[in-house]
Amino acid sequence: MVFIWLLPATFAAIGTEACAAEEAANKAGNKITDSRKSGYDFMSASTQALQNDDSQNPAMLWVKDGEALWGREAGKDKKSCASCHGAAPKSMRGVAARYPAIEKKTRRPINLQQRINLCQKDHQHAAPFAPETQEMLRIESYVGMQSRGLAITPPRDARLAAFTQKGKVQFEQRMGQLDLSCADCHDNHAGKKLGGATIPEAHPTAYPLYRLEWQSLGSVERRLRNCMSGVRAEPYPYGAPEFVELELYLAARAAGMKLETPGVRP
Repeated sequence: MVFIWLLPATFAAIGTEACAAEEAANKAGNKITDSRKSGYDFMSASTQALQNDDSQNPAMLWVKDGEALWGREAGKDKKSCASCHGAAPKSMRGVAARYPAIEKKTRRPINLQQRINLCQKDHQHAAPFAPETQEMLRIESYVGMQSRGLAITPPRDARLAAFTQKGKVQFEQRMGQLDLSCADCHDNHAGKKLGGATIPEAHPTAYPLYRLEWQSLGSVERRLRNCMSGVRAEPYPYGAPEFVELELYLAARAAGMKLETPGVRP
């Protein structure tokens, strides 16, 4: 696979005022406390313990399988990811923190799964992984883990601004028979209870993650589709531009927060 290396940055048009305020405060020697919370902060101590301990974290099963996939030859040229990139802990460090990003040919944003599939097709000449399959989740979680502990850093790319704005509009747009938006729950009622569960702030800090409700690993798109179904709306297909734009906005909204991949959630 060939990953595009992109410069770390602030999140363009979204949250620029907050970034500017933080920079000014830092220059003045003052410290601003980030009030945003990861979904991890809303979990019980026992669930946090599952994520904290790699020997207990069920998502690590997918990571270990992903490590094997990294070295597996595929396609007519018999290339593996390692053939081009070598050791993932070094070459993939920071990659997951910078997606979604603009794809050169289409000039549209793509997420990490789509980047992986483009590499499969264009550089390994192998069949792409189908969305949400075990193979895709394994390799994505392995690549994602290499950025664990790093800050989410959307690219400094002016071309992303319009797509990020589209994602923001989707986040705030009411949908479905329940006539709710993402913002209704995750901005206006974060920390409150819904059906006995605490509503998080919807920061994509830990994907792919193992969800106890699923008893499996899942991508951020799977979670978005769950939310759409929950408000009685028709989910977009996997990989739809609308999902990528929404994921882009979520990354912008979470810029500076640390990645936890692979996470655990209730």
